[in-house]
Amino acid sequence: MTVTTDPALDASATAAARRDRMHQRIAKADRWFRALGLSFVTPVLKAAAGDNPKAQMRQIWRLVGVPLLAIGLFLAAWSWLAPQVQTSLGAIPGPAQVWEQVGELHGEHLRERDKAAAFYERQETRNAKLVAEGKEDRVKWRDYTGKPTYYDQIWTSLQTVFFGFLIGTLIAVPIGIMCGLSPAFNAGVNPLIQVFKPVSPLAWLPIVTMVVSAVYVSDDPTFSKSFLNSAITVTLCSLWPTLINTSLGVASIDKDLVNVGKVLKLGTWTKITRLVLPSALPLIFTGLRLSLGVGWMVLIAAEMLAQNPGLGKFVWDEFQNGSSQSLARIMVAVFTIGLIGFVLDRIMLALQSAFTYSATR
Repeated sequence: MTVTTDPALDASATAAARRDRMHQRIAKADRWFRALGLSFVTPVLKAAAGDNPKAQMRQIWRLVGVPLLAIGLFLAAWSWLAPQVQTSLGAIPGPAQVWEQVGELHGEHLRERDKAAAFYERQETRNAKLVAEGKEDRVKWRDYTGKPTYYDQIWTSLQTVFFGFLIGTLIAVPIGIMCGLSPAFNAGVNPLIQVFKPVSPLAWLPIVTMVVSAVYVSDDPTFSKSFLNSAITVTLCSLWPTLINTSLGVASIDKDLVNVGKVLKLGTWTKITRLVLPSALPLIFTGLRLSLGVGWMVLIAAEMLAQNPGLGKFVWDEFQNGSSQSLARIMVAVFTIGLIGFVLDRIMLALQSAFTYSATR
């Protein structure tokens, strides 16, 4: 018996299968798009794949058009209202003046890099000449000591906040696990958490400064005292969300898992790594996201007072400078701080999605 097939039906089935595979790939990628703040990519891909284009266009408008419209209205209101507010330094700068200072700060960075390159070139030439003359004992290598540029200050702030955040995580996660596993330990630690959690960085900083000055004494220090003052202040203010969420996550794990651990007679370390942490990871990452956000916010105030050469010191120096460009430069720093905070949060959310397979936005 001969079976005949319709080529048109075969082509239609093949196209349908291809569309299904495409939609499955888009659905898998959607979690990462949302974690990275790129939710609008999903409806664009779906529309390109022919999945209800009208509905996808409405989704694109909601995710892209509405935010762009809101930003446009904000910039228009800012441009109109700014000249009407007069300060001791002149009118509040509008978007154009702030953007102009972005270019100025970038130009200052390039000029400073050129100066550094010229300095090292002269140094190498001088030392090569001394070596050729047989005067190796007079060869000296010095680091360029020019003022830090805006990009250098951003990098310093990032290093400081990550150092403080890392120390806070190493302290908060183990204590949080112990609080979650032991009600007695939690009862003892909870009063301290409630007392120290609301303390401002402005209150911690003088204490940290005195302790660091007394303890950290070295002729060749690895870290500057201003860096440690800022980083430790970040630690003391940012560890609490991680500690609390870790404790809550560990205490909330399924009791059946705990019973399984008892039946299998698992050791404490095995129970924590195989049962407790995997179940508590979503809440732990929520705490880490909150801690990093708090740390980044606290850092600016800490750097202002500790004079750590980061964004906080940049804002303070511009405020003290009092030039006609200072307000615009401070506003550049404000937007920089906000954008970096957003990026840091998205990085933590992406890590949470990678390790917990969560579809959380």
